[in-house]
Amino acid sequence: MVNIRKAKPTDAEVAVPLIIDAIGNIAEQMTGETNPVSVEHEMIALFKRQDNRHSFLNTWIAETDKDVVGVMVFYTGAQALQLDANLVEWLEEKNGLPVDIPPEAHVDEYYIDTVCVDPRFQGQGIGSLLLKHAEVVAREEESAKLALNVEIEKEAAIRLYERLGYQIAEPWVIYGGQFHHMVKRV
Repeated sequence: MVNIRKAKPTDAEVAVPLIIDAIGNIAEQMTGETNPVSVEHEMIALFKRQDNRHSFLNTWIAETDKDVVGVMVFYTGAQALQLDANLVEWLEEKNGLPVDIPPEAHVDEYYIDTVCVDPRFQGQGIGSLLLKHAEVVAREEESAKLALNVEIEKEAAIRLYERLGYQIAEPWVIYGGQFHHMVKRV
């Protein structure tokens, strides 16, 4: 049986590798690092903080009795404005260079930033459970729209999201990568 719960700071060491697996080189942009060990170290630090998009406060954990089997990072487009402003400030102080973090959602959406299932547990419906949990949270918060971005070449993921009721709403660009912005009304 899979249980879904809010993340805790102590989940960082298991959750962050899954987040990095899902977001790929965007983790480099989020941390200002390029070395994989440094990226993971900084992502763990960000996860344990409360003021950025990849904080434990915005993360849900899927777990069995023994294992963390998946993660979902999830927040509103309106929250993203402040979360990203905090991240920009941190990165600029850290590296001394101007930083621009592109928006990933509209302010009137609940945004599913990241969904990742541990490869050992894929194909068991855990990703779908996390996405359905996002619907419950959005409804409780009286949000009418859920959104996510998927790389245009990830056809299997697009088909999954469409089966779950998401529709391609518009093209989206994140750090030069081409995405479909997909939306579901809940």
